[in-house]
Amino acid sequence: MIRVVLADDQTLVRAGFRSILSDEDDIEVVGEAADGEQAVALAHEQRPDVVLMDIRMPGTDGLEATRRITTDPRLAAVRVVILTTFDMDDHVYGALRAGASGFLVKDTEPMELLHGVRVVARGDALIAPAVTRRLISEFVNRRKQPEPGPRLNALTEREREVMGLVGAGLSNDEIAARLVLSPATSKTHVSRIMTKLGVRDRAQLVILAYESGMITPGWMA
Repeated sequence: MIRVVLADDQTLVRAGFRSILSDEDDIEVVGEAADGEQAVALAHEQRPDVVLMDIRMPGTDGLEATRRITTDPRLAAVRVVILTTFDMDDHVYGALRAGASGFLVKDTEPMELLHGVRVVARGDALIAPAVTRRLISEFVNRRKQPEPGPRLNALTEREREVMGLVGAGLSNDEIAARLVLSPATSKTHVSRIMTKLGVRDRAQLVILAYESGMITPGWMA
């Protein structure tokens, strides 16, 4: 059972999402929050698999709430999906950097919402990768200079190659096909990279790949 917390200051939005999610046999809404402070408290209380988090809320906003959840070791298994009204929201990139696993536009189709929750719950992250890559490219492109950082020195040449392909949005199976590897080997490489770099999921690998200059917007387009 996938346990979900809804965080949005609009009651009707929460009710609509709850209605869609509660109809599914494998999803349970275990709490609702009207602001970021309540979202963080519910994350501690319920330990959900996924928090659907609005960015713009009174008091503690979704960005700060996301940061507090994703940096708390006790909530390491909790994944945050950002809810936004625009797919190029200025705050979304900051939320991804803060540890969110992806984002959804609020007027998304019900099937996309359900798919997104299930994808993030199983740890795959990056909902709607084409849109997410476009958003990341948009904001990373504004940075004056990539910042490689010493962490990447821990990666082997093959791991750097795999990370670049993750950053380009390829799945484990697509990476395996491109590099002539088995899917299991590809998955092992990705898991090892995340462990070495201390990142939560693939969304964070994409951010790091862009920010380090490993890949650039439009790469492999």
